[in-house]
Amino acid sequence: MFSDRFLRNKRNVTLSPQERGTIEAAISEVRTLEPRSILVRAGDDIAHSTLLIEGIMSRYIDDRNGLRQLVAIHVPGDFVDLHAYPLKVLDHDVATMTAATVGIAPHAQLDAIIAANPELGRKLWYSTLIDAAIHRAWLFRLGRLDAMGRVAHFLCETNARLQAAGLSDGHRFALPLTQSDLAEICGLTNVHVNRIMRQLREERLCVFRSSLVEIPDPQRLAVRGQFDPAYLYIDLPDVTLPSSNRPPSP
Repeated sequence: MFSDRFLRNKRNVTLSPQERGTIEAAISEVRTLEPRSILVRAGDDIAHSTLLIEGIMSRYIDDRNGLRQLVAIHVPGDFVDLHAYPLKVLDHDVATMTAATVGIAPHAQLDAIIAANPELGRKLWYSTLIDAAIHRAWLFRLGRLDAMGRVAHFLCETNARLQAAGLSDGHRFALPLTQSDLAEICGLTNVHVNRIMRQLREERLCVFRSSLVEIPDPQRLAVRGQFDPAYLYIDLPDVTLPSSNRPPSP
């Protein structure tokens, strides 16, 4: 099923087989996209939302010189632009980072789902709220963490999200991104990212080689990146925040 990874292993919210079937029925077509393909441009009228089935996608904003700032990445199981359903026009572009397979859900079908099944509509809303929580974590990462902390936090977050989707065992996962992609995600230069990845490897915190990430001790990496997975609302044992990384009680 195309929706198998959507809201999988989420705390408080689960989808019944009937609800997954309803989402499946709402998908009008499945598309295969090449890497670096733009799916939505800022300002365009939008009549559908996109469920990412395979691959990695991003949302980004271009500055006046054509340089982009990544504001989100999406992994399989994400409804990439579900917020386009009420907005109809986005203020950012949506594109693939790798080859991707997506399901297209026309907004007319989402109208029917919400009218007939308000509880499922609430769960779709829940998905957009998780996206908002991830945005806040990205602001924290870029605004408060040093270079190594930014990279460590991003890798911890990606590990947790992929583990929730069944694509990581908690210690090892495929991440077909380039060093330039990591630099854009973390607000760093390529040279700086290269130095950080070498340092992470030397400290035995993480090895990222040939599109494969290996994290020997997720807890140590979480401490280094000040990563608290609570904002992801997933219940996975390998991403429990160490007590040493929690702020003191007031």
